[in-house]
Amino acid sequence: MRTIEWKNNKVKIVDQTLLPNRLKFIHLKNLSEVVRAIKIMQIRGAPALGAAAAFGLVLGAANLKRAARDLLNSRPTAVNIRWAVERMLKVPNPNKKSLLAEALKIAEEDVEINKKLGAYGARLIKSGMKILTVCNAGALATVDYGTAIGVIRAAHDQGKKIHVYPAETRPRLQGAKLTAWELKQAKIPFTLITDNMIGYHMQKGLIDVVVVGADRIAKNGDTANKIGTYAAAVLAKAHGIPFYIAAPFSTVDLQTKTGSDIVIEERTPAEVTDIGKTRIAPKGIKVANPAFDVTPARLIKGIITERGIFKPGTIR
Repeated sequence: MRTIEWKNNKVKIVDQTLLPNRLKFIHLKNLSEVVRAIKIMQIRGAPALGAAAAFGLVLGAANLKRAARDLLNSRPTAVNIRWAVERMLKVPNPNKKSLLAEALKIAEEDVEINKKLGAYGARLIKSGMKILTVCNAGALATVDYGTAIGVIRAAHDQGKKIHVYPAETRPRLQGAKLTAWELKQAKIPFTLITDNMIGYHMQKGLIDVVVVGADRIAKNGDTANKIGTYAAAVLAKAHGIPFYIAAPFSTVDLQTKTGSDIVIEERTPAEVTDIGKTRIAPKGIKVANPAFDVTPARLIKGIITERGIFKPGTIR
């Protein structure tokens, strides 16, 4: 199943806001619909957002400058949007046909990149291992296959006996809604836990390794990922558990020197105060809702990419 693809002059995506209760594909027919889908998280995950940006520029080919601006302003933390826009703008004599050819190439490359990344990462996974992951870095976060979940998928397909602990990932619950759904579909053994159960499971010896995705990797190896990742990395360090990032080279941002330079998206308070249509917090209170946090390079054992596994800060 492709998370995103070009069909009948439209961008076909899985509406991730409806999972896990309903699998629905929607068709985006213009640039504004693509931008809206990115903003309201109908499509999410750094590699998937890169593909969405590429296809968005195809739909906005009549005014590339405006299309590029709108896409770059849609979500600030995931570097793949900028990466895709910059790559698309380098297409010689850009028109809808030539832009579509490049966007399709980006999408196909993403699938192959994730499979290569998964194969490298699977080398780190031994049979019997118990793996923690945060948020969703599976097929839904990419065009297909996945990054962190791609590593897990590859290990599983090799016949290794593994067990996955996806953290629920408050406040949007990507781990509970998306990762758990993907693992169930793939028939990979897993146990869903809440974010505040991570320390308990590590203390009990129930986690052997942590593998997560990334939205932006700074030049020095500091990595932005879904909020809660930093806490998991600190806990992993305290318990002597190796912590890995799995991401394509397109997520590495050499223009950003350190994690302190990464812009962290602040989302609506309603994501914290409400679950669905039910309010769980008092009205009139102050709410913080950073969508991401930054894990320092010193807490990361390695970065798994389609070109191999690197120590943080050594990617050039």
